[in-house]
Amino acid sequence: MASYDVIIIGSGPGGYVCAIRCAQLGLKTACVEGRETLGGTCLNIGCIPSKALLHATHQLHEAEHNFAKMGLKGKSPSVDWKQMLAYKDDVIGQNTKGIEFLFKKNKIDWLKGWGTIPEPGKVEVAGEVHEAGNIVIATGSEPSSLPGVEIDEKIVVTSTGALELPKVPKKMVVIGGGVIGLEMGSVYARLGTEVTVIEFLDAITPGMDAEVAKTFQKILKKQGINFIMGAAVQSVETLKTKAKVNYKLRKDDSEDQVDADVVLVATGRKPYTDGLGLDALGVGIAKRGQIEVDDHWATNVKGLYAIGDAITGPMLAHKAEDEGMAVAEVLAGKNGHVNYGVIPGVIYTAPEVAAVGKTEEELKQEGRAYKVGKFSFMGNGRAKAVFQGDGFVKLLADKETDRLLGAHIIGPMAGDLIHEICVAMEFGASAEDVALTCHAHPTFSEAVREAALACGDGAIHA
Repeated sequence: MASYDVIIIGSGPGGYVCAIRCAQLGLKTACVEGRETLGGTCLNIGCIPSKALLHATHQLHEAEHNFAKMGLKGKSPSVDWKQMLAYKDDVIGQNTKGIEFLFKKNKIDWLKGWGTIPEPGKVEVAGEVHEAGNIVIATGSEPSSLPGVEIDEKIVVTSTGALELPKVPKKMVVIGGGVIGLEMGSVYARLGTEVTVIEFLDAITPGMDAEVAKTFQKILKKQGINFIMGAAVQSVETLKTKAKVNYKLRKDDSEDQVDADVVLVATGRKPYTDGLGLDALGVGIAKRGQIEVDDHWATNVKGLYAIGDAITGPMLAHKAEDEGMAVAEVLAGKNGHVNYGVIPGVIYTAPEVAAVGKTEEELKQEGRAYKVGKFSFMGNGRAKAVFQGDGFVKLLADKETDRLLGAHIIGPMAGDLIHEICVAMEFGASAEDVALTCHAHPTFSEAVREAALACGDGAIHA
């Protein structure tokens, strides 16, 4: 029986980062993973492969729509779908092998197989029991579905199936107007698929700043994505090679249907904790399946911790990574900390959408006095030069103190630009602090500075 200071169950962004940090802090560490490769959902069937396909199809879009304007003449490239999927798989392979290398470098044992916790302080993998001073559950999440919708990963698929369709479909219906649905919908729309998004609510991307969500939907419509809003999917009927999606409009209860070659179910995710033996251990579980933890990510069972998608909070890889590092610090006798008020969210469409901190709707609800600084990318020289003038930067600051409370960006490189505000908010900076900081010209980041100036006397280029 092998003995460890800590065993982490799951090698996704939360688990592998936690394992590396534990090892760096001198703890004898093992990580349990049943997949053939490390990296969890994110690296194998999530964030990384979807970004590869988003990148490839964005290049195709540029070639079809913008190359000729720049004097790059010639036939638009044809799509070799098999080669595109091979490129995506190569990207996955490079990343998963990278984690394997980091495990070896940090002397972390990979326990291959699916883990169960027969009793506190013990983890069983492939029939072998290992002892652990502490156990960290980092088992992530899985796609959730709807009643009346049966997933076969051929015609009715989750994001997993959508990343490896045998051919590009003519028609695709996406159930759910959240991040995953819109990213994958964008990929296929650029490849020529007729994409229809069916969303239960009256706005896409629930929880996003309403003004950004409205602008985002308009831009996606211009890109050819159809939207059926305020509609509840009743069922999906699958025929041999097609499907019929039946839905009911919430406003008048009228029923209708839409045909598709592929239906992507993107109605969110739920914690994946099956088979761990948590019930027998008496671990506290919330109504929606999340493991209950305290401020130090400890469950009600001594020596058992949980992080990432398995607990409450946004289901984001970087949130899991932060918690993984923080738990490692706690286990090593240090102070682990995560600032949940400064966790950015990004949608990797074109344009990208990124947000951190409070939305206007949240500030109104709290009754907080705030001011808004906005700047359109149409006023940004660099954005116009690369055909990406759509969108804007919006900063929210406290009306009295000028302290930054949130940022919402729709436009080029939004996922990278948001981090300037993340750092500013971490330091408790004001909008004026950002406005007084010299930004290189010509860069997209100047739009952030202009929005900060707009919180004061006004933007220069507006």
